[in-house]
Amino acid sequence: MAKIKPSQGSPYARIMGVGGYRPVRVVPNEVILETIDSSDEWIRSRSGIATRHWASDEETVAAMSIEASGKAIADAGISPGQIGAVVVSTVSHFKQTPAIATEIAHKVGAGKAAAFDISAGCAGFGYGLTLARGMVVDGSAEYVLVIGVERLSDLTDLEDRATAFLFGDGAGAVVVGPSREPHIGPTVWGSEGDKAETIKQTTSWSEYRGGNGPAKFPAITQEGQAVFRWAVFEMAKVAQQALDAAGISADDLDVFIPHQANMRIIDSMVKTLKLPEHVTVARDVETTGNTSAASIPLAMERLLATGQAKSGDTALVIGFGAGLVYAATVVTLP
Repeated sequence: MAKIKPSQGSPYARIMGVGGYRPVRVVPNEVILETIDSSDEWIRSRSGIATRHWASDEETVAAMSIEASGKAIADAGISPGQIGAVVVSTVSHFKQTPAIATEIAHKVGAGKAAAFDISAGCAGFGYGLTLARGMVVDGSAEYVLVIGVERLSDLTDLEDRATAFLFGDGAGAVVVGPSREPHIGPTVWGSEGDKAETIKQTTSWSEYRGGNGPAKFPAITQEGQAVFRWAVFEMAKVAQQALDAAGISADDLDVFIPHQANMRIIDSMVKTLKLPEHVTVARDVETTGNTSAASIPLAMERLLATGQAKSGDTALVIGFGAGLVYAATVVTLP
């Protein structure tokens, strides 16, 4: 039997650069209140959200991704042609095929790169980051572009009092490349499919075949209390497992970047994890809303841009959402 030559990649991987794009239009709670019976105070107290960004017709999934990717590539200090793979996590690109990653790869100048989409909801960035680390270490790509992008305004039911105020649009991207030291820790990830009905799309696209679909366009719906309890209690355990897997404690952290789903969830996780006061906590949800797969890289980019976090900081990142799926890891910020 012939022996297959083993692959040779980098000993480790790291995040080399980060970029983000938020649509121009800023939507305050007052706009949401035009279609639901609620108040600004109620929305803020339940979610911590004051504003969110909604994309225009021109700010497509591809367009936002390209803008974020250009910034990440420049921040990484590499050329687009060096990118060996493009991984895009999104649930709001409405064409089943081809993968939007192929268009993005071409337009950012990485046209020969492997390119594919993944669908892992709000944990999508963590899933993509894990795949990228594996590719760099395995040697199938020296540099990998990971993008989380959503136009959730397209999947928002503005008459649903439970979700109308939650979602926003945007794109975040990172470049993952080789490293001589470990700067992306082991990933703790998984799924709980028995809870799939707690966050879901209201109707299947197949119901629209033949033009006889429901009058209302599909939207994202969720069982708020069930999701809240799961996120607070179960995801705090996953976050702790990621710290343990990386061999560090909460005291060693500089930054905590959880999925920006809800301010109450973030604050509860901080309390449950007993994070020290010196740990900077991302609270981008206040002005960006829940952007699903884009929320972690967008929050990371803002923390670095505003000086709240700095290059070399140790950060715990965790995403969780529809599926239900989750992914947590410890990284060094670029």
